[in-house]
Amino acid sequence: MKVAVITFPGSNCDRDLAVAFERAGARVVRVWHKDTELPVGVDVVGIPGGFSFGDYLRCGAIAARSPIAAAVQRHAARGGHVLGICNGFQVLTEMGLLPGVLMRNAGLRFICKVVALRVATVASAYTSGYARGQVIALPVAHHDGNYVVDAATLARLQGEDRVAFSYVDNPNGSMGDIAGVLSANRRVLGMMPHPERADDPGQGGSDGAALFAGLIGKMALA
Repeated sequence: MKVAVITFPGSNCDRDLAVAFERAGARVVRVWHKDTELPVGVDVVGIPGGFSFGDYLRCGAIAARSPIAAAVQRHAARGGHVLGICNGFQVLTEMGLLPGVLMRNAGLRFICKVVALRVATVASAYTSGYARGQVIALPVAHHDGNYVVDAATLARLQGEDRVAFSYVDNPNGSMGDIAGVLSANRRVLGMMPHPERADDPGQGGSDGAALFAGLIGKMALA
């Protein structure tokens, strides 16, 4: 299984994401934002957290218009998997690959702590390693993690079982307590919490490891 992890100026979780995928058994290639094509044979694209382009304009807006963005959109259009975490989630909404927008946290403060999440669906490769309703602990570190959609889109996401994770105690005001959402074909996932930072028991927790193991395992069987 081949995974491309993209780095933008200001990315700070790209190495963490690459290591998490490698631990799950994937072969990882690193891609620079000025590249115009993904490497041949890529199965999954990972867009990491951080502060791409300093979060100027809007979080993720400049990254979504970088040279590599069109290749990521083509990859998604042909059914490829794309995972965006934190700033990566913001990039995916700016690309139009996921609905909604990530706004300033309700408390107008940067949040950096471990939060409890509920696995809302197991009907995706990303969540297949968990049990529906399972509560896991993952760290968050964001200032603009307040997920906002209109009422009709929220109802559609919930009705189509496209909410991947929800907050147990909503730290940022996200509508519907949403912490992560899936695309209509369930192959694009955007989430604010960081599973790649909870991939090693020696570093405080391993609840994120099942996301990477489940994804790579499911795809290997496909």
